[in-house]
Amino acid sequence: MANRIVGMATKPAKGKRATGEQIPVVRCCNDRDFEQILSIINDGAQAYRGIIPADCWTDPYMSEKALAHEINEGVVFWCFEQASTLVGVMGIQEVQDVTLIRHAYVHRDQQKKGIGARLLSHLRELTNKPVLIGTWADAVWAIRFYERHGFQIVDAQEKNRLLGKYWSIPERQLETSLVLVDAKWRARLLNEGVIE
Repeated sequence: MANRIVGMATKPAKGKRATGEQIPVVRCCNDRDFEQILSIINDGAQAYRGIIPADCWTDPYMSEKALAHEINEGVVFWCFEQASTLVGVMGIQEVQDVTLIRHAYVHRDQQKKGIGARLLSHLRELTNKPVLIGTWADAVWAIRFYERHGFQIVDAQEKNRLLGKYWSIPERQLETSLVLVDAKWRARLLNEGVIE
């Protein structure tokens, strides 16, 4: 796992800082962050309890083994750190000709503060490729979040094609998920004459 989650330099988060308060930072996670990444994912995933189909839910939502597997498969985690504590994480994964946003979670007591938006914005700046996001079809708040940031849901046929091509997920998860795409993906389809 060494060096699999190490990436580019840190970037101070935008915003004001109170006197004596540390400036929040968006930075690439490192091996020392593994336990905090896991904790944030499992805490943030509690919002999906009852939304994710019961036959797809596990407790904890992500195990150490599953997180190590994701990292070994090329997911690079970035975090939002404030006061030396990670409060949000989001993964980015280059797959073929696209970039996937993976495992986006903010600690429950830090949600609705713009942390997810800052992470998403930063990760989008790291790539020139089209960005795709997969999420659970019943996670309405997550879908609305991505739509507010310019992503659009693709139809069922395109969803199945994209999930099959770019993700390695179980069939049941494929059935209960959807895919959102950015403007770069839509522009590619326009250039290829796939859509009008």
